[in-house]
Amino acid sequence: MNLIAWTVLGLLSGAIAKAIYPGSQGGGILSTIVLGIVGAFVGGSLYSLITTGSIQLAATSLSIPGLAISVLGAIVAIYLWGLMARNA
Repeated sequence: MNLIAWTVLGLLSGAIAKAIYPGSQGGGILSTIVLGIVGAFVGGSLYSLITTGSIQLAATSLSIPGLAISVLGAIVAIYLWGLMARNA
């Protein structure tokens, strides 16, 4: 997937995840894009673990199912970031 598609997927999935997740996450547009891209990797890896039984570093594509998996991965990333920030 090229850089523009990664940026669009990151922006969309990060913004949707921030809107769904309760509470205030802060950050600007750059952090939203990074959160979405990390969510694409987390969601793609979890999806491959569930479907194949082995964990692979995989990202989702720019499609409706890929966006849904990226949003779920971004929500997991927000949760994990909140746990790490709280313990620090």
